[in-house]
Amino acid sequence: MNILVTGHKGFIGTNLFPILKSRFSDNIIGLDIKDGNDLLTCELPQADVIIHLAGLSGVRQSLDNPTEYWKQNVIVSQRLFDHYAGKRIMYASSSTAYEPWRNPYALSKHAIEQIAPPNSLGMRFTTAYGPGGREQMLIPKILRNDIQWINTNHKRDFIHVNDLIDALHMLISERQINGIIDIGSGTSHQITDLMKHFGIDFEGKIGGENERLDNKANIEMLTKYGWKTNYDLYKYIEEHRSVN
Repeated sequence: MNILVTGHKGFIGTNLFPILKSRFSDNIIGLDIKDGNDLLTCELPQADVIIHLAGLSGVRQSLDNPTEYWKQNVIVSQRLFDHYAGKRIMYASSSTAYEPWRNPYALSKHAIEQIAPPNSLGMRFTTAYGPGGREQMLIPKILRNDIQWINTNHKRDFIHVNDLIDALHMLISERQINGIIDIGSGTSHQITDLMKHFGIDFEGKIGGENERLDNKANIEMLTKYGWKTNYDLYKYIEEHRSVN
């Protein structure tokens, strides 16, 4: 079985790819823009399973460049769906797709779900954290004591990247699971509670209409197949936070 991972040098990809390599050896192929492989134009290899992680992420960045988000997320996905028709395709969606009207990123993920083939699996990730996470995300900012302000009305479902990868690993084998599935911890954390727990000073703002208030995942399907989380958010922060 040949497995193609797009975006294998991104946050989730860099954590997933070595695990798949150790299990499947030479049958794992990676394509990433960092290697010059633009998925809009590059040659696509033969594959039996496609794990499509490539694309642009970030709600606020999408507001400034909606056209590029549409190209890199929707048009690229359509090319993969067409090329690998009939193959097992697992693609990264987002919890933002529940409310696609809020921003171009959410709309692009919702659009991918609408054009995806019926035998594919869209994975609505919540807010992932862990090694290699984007520096502008909340948890990396907390770890380096770099919080200027937070949205006081937001709750977030944070999932460690290793728990997310455990879910992906299971879903590769469970081929009868198609459609859309949430991948998160199943627990919402009030952002202000995190700040207070760790004694972090912050400027509070009310979040606007461009972001969801709460992105809690429904993990009933994952737990049905024996998956569970192994990482606790508060413990992770305590162990990795820089204290000046």
